[in-house]
Amino acid sequence: MLSIALGLRRGEVIGLRWQDVDLDKREIRIRKQRQRVGGEAYEDDAKGRRRRQVLPLPAICVAPLRYQRMRQTAMRERAGDRWEESGHVFTTRTGRPIEPRNVYRSFTRVAKNADLRVIRLHDARHGCATLLTAAGVAPRVVMEILGHSQIAVTMNVYAHVVQDTQREAVSHMDRLLTRRLQRE
Repeated sequence: MLSIALGLRRGEVIGLRWQDVDLDKREIRIRKQRQRVGGEAYEDDAKGRRRRQVLPLPAICVAPLRYQRMRQTAMRERAGDRWEESGHVFTTRTGRPIEPRNVYRSFTRVAKNADLRVIRLHDARHGCATLLTAAGVAPRVVMEILGHSQIAVTMNVYAHVVQDTQREAVSHMDRLLTRRLQRE
């Protein structure tokens, strides 16, 4: 949900900690990301603008995060002494941070169980940008939400959406002008 609603990267989702989520204020802060390089999983600062951002948390994300907190509490109780407190929002059954390579497997399983087309998790990020752009959100705002450091990155990656939106806008203008001319 966080990937499509806010365009979060895989590493940002699994690097998210409860201390950076305020469900009452509906805010989220992306400070860390978890990655795997050369066989080693590690945590690093979030990319670009992300590490300085406080993002509004869409209402549609609040209930799933509350559910995740309850689910994690139950896992903590079941794990007992085996629980390793990490503070992460998404953990294994014993509290350890999730391995980056396991995220796609879980994502695929959930999509299949819901009878949805399986996509790359990163495609959800692209979907977020596409939906925001198609809804007429200003490119700079889309850039901020995605955490890009430069507007050029946002526009290069999502230029096709802007072009489609421009075509649609010109088509609307064409219809308006045609109606106006027909009335005269």
